Amino acid sequence: MYIIILTYQKELSEVEKHLEAHRTYLDKHYASGHFIASGAQVPRVGGVILCKAGSKGEVETIIAQDPFYQHQIAIYQIIEFIPTKYSEDFGKILL
Repeated sequence: MYIIILTYQKELSEVEKHLEAHRTYLDKHYASGHFIASGAQVPRVGGVILCKAGSKGEVETIIAQDPFYQHQIAIYQIIEFIPTKYSEDFGKILL
């Protein structure tokens, strides 16, 4: 399991120009089963994605497809963790 933290490097006006393409990218990876949850940070300085992937390399490949990455809108921090305690409902996602 991975937490991807995006931090914007450009003004929000530039973020907005690429937001629709970014949302299409998110939809693609929700459909593939990679993304579990995502949303904006508060205050709006970036975003967070909860990702299910087999390796950090796979996460890096997924990130490379993000228009925010391609247009240098954000930088990405990847945090790997192993869920050892979780709700029953979340456990269904992990399997």
